Amino acid sequence: MVVDVIHGAEVPDPYRGLEDAADPATVAWSAEQDRRFEAARATWPQRDAFAARLDGLFRTGAVGPPVWRGDRAFALRRDPDQEHAVLVVTEPSGAERVLIDPAAIDPSGDTTLDTWAPSKEGDLVAYATSVGGAEWATVRVLDVAGGAVVDGPITRTRHPSIAWLPGGRAFYYPRYLSTDDTGEDRLLQRLYRHELGTDPDGDELVFGAGRPRATWLGASSSDDGKWLAVTASRGTDARNDAWLHPVGSTEFLPIRVGRDALTYPFFDAAGALYVLTNDGAPRWRVCRVDGPDWTDVVPEDPAAVIGDVTVLADAGLVVAVRSRHAVSEVAVHDAATGAVVRELPVPGPGTVGELTRRDSGTAVWFTYTDFTTPAYVLRADAATGEVTTHARPPGAAPRRVAGRQVTYTSYDGTEVRMFLIGAAGDGPRPTILTGYGGFDIPLTPAYSPMAAAWVAAGGVYAVANLRGGGEEGEAWHRAGMREHKQNVFDDFAAAADWLTGQGVTTPDRLGIYGRSNGGLLVGAALTRHPDKHAAVVCAAPLLDMLRYERFGLGEMWNGEYGTVADPVEFGWLRAYSPYHHVRPGTDYPATLFVVFDGDTRVDPLHARKMCASLQEATAGDRPILLRRETGVGHSSRAISRDVDLAADELAFLAAQISASASALA
Repeated sequence: MVVDVIHGAEVPDPYRGLEDAADPATVAWSAEQDRRFEAARATWPQRDAFAARLDGLFRTGAVGPPVWRGDRAFALRRDPDQEHAVLVVTEPSGAERVLIDPAAIDPSGDTTLDTWAPSKEGDLVAYATSVGGAEWATVRVLDVAGGAVVDGPITRTRHPSIAWLPGGRAFYYPRYLSTDDTGEDRLLQRLYRHELGTDPDGDELVFGAGRPRATWLGASSSDDGKWLAVTASRGTDARNDAWLHPVGSTEFLPIRVGRDALTYPFFDAAGALYVLTNDGAPRWRVCRVDGPDWTDVVPEDPAAVIGDVTVLADAGLVVAVRSRHAVSEVAVHDAATGAVVRELPVPGPGTVGELTRRDSGTAVWFTYTDFTTPAYVLRADAATGEVTTHARPPGAAPRRVAGRQVTYTSYDGTEVRMFLIGAAGDGPRPTILTGYGGFDIPLTPAYSPMAAAWVAAGGVYAVANLRGGGEEGEAWHRAGMREHKQNVFDDFAAAADWLTGQGVTTPDRLGIYGRSNGGLLVGAALTRHPDKHAAVVCAAPLLDMLRYERFGLGEMWNGEYGTVADPVEFGWLRAYSPYHHVRPGTDYPATLFVVFDGDTRVDPLHARKMCASLQEATAGDRPILLRRETGVGHSSRAISRDVDLAADELAFLAAQISASASALA
């Protein structure tokens, strides 16, 4: 057995061999896990019923808000029979055309559209696609009128921000030096200027030379092409730097540099510079920037978090979306005084996002969704307050179900909020509890076919707004990161206690679900409190927190978790690393690990090692399984794959926490 010595401490790693996916022993072990999973799945009585219900729920279709360039509008749309969303353009005449269809590019369904950005005039679109879930994307440029690819390919990008200059002659974009996960150039990113029609390997290096590994760069340009705003952060750190670059010069003028805060610059249609920042405002504020002077345009709200903002320059108005305890509201402010002019009506207690506008006028577009409402697009007149429906998904909407928000107390006395969906007042029901608790990401009400299917079958679905997320601003985030990570796990355990204490469910009818950082969450929950839940779905998880920085994008996250290189931070990580807290002789909950072989963010090795450890250690007879999927990664996938995955996850949970096959009918 491998035993590492880290800062003088011996750290056993009995399943180190499973880190290498290509090792013959790992290949054989994975094949055996495939056989175990297939055999177990054949015994789940409700798998086909869930698949049928989920197929309809996923195939409601999808619509996105229009992005206006000149007189053209660009938007994503997915019809019920489509596997992927397509990019559509609407001409000034009202005629609509599909510009980019991933299924037409690759009929296998393995190619996804990751990023798209129309030029200032709307005659070109730069777009990035990736294959097999790897998220290493290739950028090309499409002529909107003719539909032909006129530039590219540009490789070594990953969800790149693309900042066009007027006239469509050039754009700025970030690119990695290498896609090799092991070489010296790993995770080294630079900002380049690309002139259309030229070899991208000769692109001008504009910014980032000498910056450390795992630096994340972003760029946006003013409509007149005079200015470029650039941001740089180390990975997902809760701080960044921002500069203003006069295009054509070598200058980078500091907007905010060296602060322990986040600042995101943006331009209005007239070229004025604004920032959305949490510097001095943990719940964020919007400021107009004039050289060194910042003027608050939308001040911080003491109880609501600003999530999105747009400026209507010629109308002198600012539209801001806030989240109050994870529920959205929209307000129109006077750009000169910051005063609230009016509130825009929102359809319900849900989530508003993706604000867009035209270059002039008082109209804005945004999406609305809640747990059982697929996102649809609204158009609002900021001057009058009138809100109308712009576009709805073309498929049938699922039925509305009961939902409410509750407040419970965590172990240190902190009040935490949680959404309950389903009939949570008629006796103990099979219940799924989920959470995230990291990276300033809020879990707000959003359409979930998985939740809708579970509730339609008679269960309860609970979403806990844990510390570490963004539901209550940056202070809430920082209360759940680094040395405070235990607060996240305590908040989640207290949520389970509340659900059982209030009679919503019982420990033998409670399942927990988490993905990515949420996979770490449920991994910690199953090792710390194996008696609180009967079943666990742990998807694309981080679990070996003493080696996470070595694989995938792990090095980009040590601002959130800490680094093993520091002896104090090593202590934080060792205290909760799920892989290192598996105890032989424990009756562990039934556990399904879910991994994607194309995942370049979170390496599947975490789940392989943890699965092997639990299978060896558990004293009970509840199943410990691994579901492995090829050709997909951490993020976007075809709808049919979404259906299959969710059906397996729900059927597994139902088989473990339903008192009988009829408990979820």
